[in-house]
Amino acid sequence: MDKRLTPAEAAQLIPDEAIVSISSSSGLGCPDLMLRAIGERFEATGHPRNLTTLHPIAAGDMSGIKGVDHIAKKGLLKKIIAGSYPSGPSSAEPPLIWQMLGADEVAAYNVPSGILFDMHREAAALRPGVLTRVGLETFVDPDLEGCAMNASAAAEPIVEKVTFDGEEWLYFRSIAPKVAIIRATTADERGNLTYEHEGAYLGGMEQALAAHNNGGIVIAQVKRITKDGSLRPHDVRVPGVLVDYIVVDPDQMQTTQTAYDPAISGEIFRPLDSFRVPGFDIQKVIARRVAMELEAGSAVNLGFGISANVPRILIEEGHHGEVTWVIEQGPVGGVPLLDFAFGCAANAEAIVPSPYQFTYFQAGGFDASLLSFLEIDRTGSVNVSRLAFRPHVTAGAGGFVDITARAKKIVFSGMFNAGAKLGVESGRLVIEREGKIRKLVDRVDHVTFSGHRAVEQGQDVTYVTERCVLKLTPGGLVLTEIAPGADLERDILAQSEFPLTVADSLTEMPAGIFAPGPFGLTLPVKPRRTVNA
Repeated sequence: MDKRLTPAEAAQLIPDEAIVSISSSSGLGCPDLMLRAIGERFEATGHPRNLTTLHPIAAGDMSGIKGVDHIAKKGLLKKIIAGSYPSGPSSAEPPLIWQMLGADEVAAYNVPSGILFDMHREAAALRPGVLTRVGLETFVDPDLEGCAMNASAAAEPIVEKVTFDGEEWLYFRSIAPKVAIIRATTADERGNLTYEHEGAYLGGMEQALAAHNNGGIVIAQVKRITKDGSLRPHDVRVPGVLVDYIVVDPDQMQTTQTAYDPAISGEIFRPLDSFRVPGFDIQKVIARRVAMELEAGSAVNLGFGISANVPRILIEEGHHGEVTWVIEQGPVGGVPLLDFAFGCAANAEAIVPSPYQFTYFQAGGFDASLLSFLEIDRTGSVNVSRLAFRPHVTAGAGGFVDITARAKKIVFSGMFNAGAKLGVESGRLVIEREGKIRKLVDRVDHVTFSGHRAVEQGQDVTYVTERCVLKLTPGGLVLTEIAPGADLERDILAQSEFPLTVADSLTEMPAGIFAPGPFGLTLPVKPRRTVNA
């Protein structure tokens, strides 16, 4: 049976009121042609109507791959449940999906990416739902927002708090998709899918299983089609028995603003000197201090922002390969890429499906995580998921909550406040003009990370800024290091909305990180792993 359809023919198969699961990570793996066809069908016919869409990671971006904005139309989209959303600069016009959710025209939820993948696996196995402790005491918790992003979502809760075996858990009921739209590189005539030009596998297999096992259909967008029997079985990531229809887009982008780079898909390895090392500036100072928190032999997760440059610091300091980087899209090892290619890695040792990576993260199987912050409050809680006055600047939580739930060590990095004019002279920080927006606030606007819960669990939490280093303790935030050139009272204590405790052993941040050129980073060796009793 020929499974090939045009995008328009495939769009005709999606019924009104359907639950549709879409595999993507911003521009990476986005089935953009199919999403456009659905939007065009709605514009022409008024159907499909009232869809609920599931996006474990965002579909599309603000930099050339429209993604979910193709279907962000009143009447077409009734509900959206996403781990993240398209994001971009504050100066840009908000994406249509943000305009819809801000106007309460669609019930919108932000569910941690790992939990959304778990919900697909439970739906695929016809189990009732996900029981998890990930998200307790954060915006995920129904005692706070319960994942709701607007009033329409709050009126229809999707998570409840339950007691199981004497402990509090969060319970998400399974949501069974009737359509899954996934993407790969190649399909054979039977629908077997390979991913040789993709930067990650994401969760296509789990999404296909969830739709198929619940009586739905699976539509695969691919770059090319090949003869039945010509694919190596070890290369097939989604078998043809799960794929009902194939749509070919020979021009699909590998990721945002990248038509095809074989290093992203692991087909070639780049020379180490081809990776751009960041120029000397304040953000590099912060990234250098973050790098000092690492141990050789450890597996470390990276988030977007300043911390994404830490692998380049290790390259510059001659320590590449001593730390294994692990990111939520699935790459393990190599050099995580920056900017539009974030979520991909060059020279990776392995690429695993995102749902497995999130299982690894949720249980704290890795050694440390390097993440950013928008706000920090007096309890050490962090907001990285909502900026009320310009919401599309943030993508939502993504995998942040899954990653931090049980991480042994977390290093948050960011500027001490927003809008300051800063410089470095003679190895000393210079604050030429103070910022107008404080980031150390009495109470964060959105709890993406709970400082209270971190203290209860004994997590090691550090906050690195250009002015100082802070540690989370049972008594609150303690200032442990100050930048050379910074005035303790004027530049730090007076710029926080809440009192900071100053350590008796307050030291100066290493002077070497405030000067151009390598600063002589050394990494202590992580103790060898033994059986955890």
